[in-house]
Amino acid sequence: MPSRSSESGGLFFTPKRVPAANPAYTAHVDGGARGNPGPAGYGAVIHDPQGKKIAELSEYLGHHTNNYAEYQGLIGVLRYAVEQGIAALHVVSDSELIVRQMKGIYKVKHPELRKLHDEAKQLLGQLQHFDIRHALREHNQTADRLANQAMDKGKAGSDPSAGAK
Repeated sequence: MPSRSSESGGLFFTPKRVPAANPAYTAHVDGGARGNPGPAGYGAVIHDPQGKKIAELSEYLGHHTNNYAEYQGLIGVLRYAVEQGIAALHVVSDSELIVRQMKGIYKVKHPELRKLHDEAKQLLGQLQHFDIRHALREHNQTADRLANQAMDKGKAGSDPSAGAK
């Protein structure tokens, strides 16, 4: 399990410094639910260390809450990183709750979110470096657009298992 260290005014899960051989990728993540709970989806965009977009992820999740969708977006990018052999990942999210829970500032009390939080921690433990930060929605526009497209798929009656790009 990665250790926590204080850096730049926040907590980061960093077992080691980012090695020069494995520069960090950046993932912008968003999730939402219309009606909360309601038709839910997430979107994410991942850039390589040079800033080139390498993936867009989007999935309709069925009837869930905003927080559930935000966690599914985080889990989606962590799975992608692990599957692609990405060693270092910076995540940007507009969910202050998720960021603070992942940093250990807030406790995760809801049982369903606890399971998702534990899954995210297990996945990030497979990375050499992970950090997460909060950004306002206007700085997360592509992920927001993808999340809304995923929710639109649900509104149109798409199958919840379909939708990953």
